[in-house]
Amino acid sequence: MITTSIIISTYNKPDWLMKTLIGYAHQNFKDFELILADDGSTSDTKQCVDEIRSLFKHPIIHLWQEDNGFRKCEILNKAILASDSDYVIFSDGDCIPRADFVETHLKLRAPGLFLSGGYHKLPIALSQKINDEDIAQGKCFDLNWLKIEGLRPSIRNLKISPSPFSADLLDRFSTAHASWNGHNASGWKADIVAVNGFDQRMEYGGLDREFGERLENAGIKGLRIRYRAICLHLDHSRDYARPEKIAANKKIRQQTKLNRSTWTDYGISTLVQSAGKAEIYSGL
Repeated sequence: MITTSIIISTYNKPDWLMKTLIGYAHQNFKDFELILADDGSTSDTKQCVDEIRSLFKHPIIHLWQEDNGFRKCEILNKAILASDSDYVIFSDGDCIPRADFVETHLKLRAPGLFLSGGYHKLPIALSQKINDEDIAQGKCFDLNWLKIEGLRPSIRNLKISPSPFSADLLDRFSTAHASWNGHNASGWKADIVAVNGFDQRMEYGGLDREFGERLENAGIKGLRIRYRAICLHLDHSRDYARPEKIAANKKIRQQTKLNRSTWTDYGISTLVQSAGKAEIYSGL
């Protein structure tokens, strides 16, 4: 069995996705399968994936579903079903992982836990400027290099390149809640399936948090690794952010908290009931 599965969500951002995939191609630990959870991108994304397949130890699994609105939760659930390991790392196709990203998640995993990682959001100009070589050589995680290229001073810059000792201390004393973050989180597949995956009623705005809250209700605790497992978030617009959907998501989260819910009736089980494997695993 493959050591871990990495599920990367994407939708019509092939330039950002290529930078992200270059980051995974240059990980210190390479025994992972990469599953691309594609919520209806055009053929440009398929071309991006085909260009980089040869850099990976295992074949990239490209799962695609028809573009029918924001259905990230559904394609994530399909990717969970398709995964072939007992541990799953989640991130997005606009987040470049540091070279020790996968290694850190695997080193810190433990029964009864999910891991809550962090990110550093780059400004749009710097997001565009970073190239494949900068990623492959790790320059984009060198704070001095980033400052030369235009990154402004900020306390948040501590996330980018702290020493292992200071990163551990920062995680221990951080007051941030260890929530499930779609850009950087991991957990055991058995725990993920036990809460029925992501709630497919939810669109953008809190869908990851609600999933993590069900894990916590089920006794799976979050561990902060926001300073130890780092990715760079490439800036972009969010045309899919709709106030009415965000409000609906808040109501779902409120019910999850109030009822101490550990299960959603709108998750993985609906895919198993409504479609066979050929449809679930269909691609471009």
